Amino acid sequence: MALPKAKEIVSSNPVVVFSKSYCPFCVQVKKLFTNLGVTFKAIELDSESDGSEIQGALAEWTGQRTVPSVFIGGNHIGGCDATTNLHNQGKLVSLLASAGAVSGSTS
Repeated sequence: MALPKAKEIVSSNPVVVFSKSYCPFCVQVKKLFTNLGVTFKAIELDSESDGSEIQGALAEWTGQRTVPSVFIGGNHIGGCDATTNLHNQGKLVSLLASAGAVSGSTS
């Protein structure tokens, strides 16, 4: 069952990016997180044997079929646009810090 697996991954990691290795939007989100020093888990759905099942389960769970599908602190944030919009509004780092994924200091 893909949905319990997806929920287990999300609940055991502060930040999860369900991704496809060839997707430019996925690459953009992962690069943003890397640049921010975020500890995150990327699940490359095109490399997972049950990737299409996981993607279908995510669509049922979140209503979003596209990747990247970003979760922070167990909450579905959305895709690339939603994540970059949060960053542009100055809200992403505090959300990441509250999930324990970054130190929260900007020094």
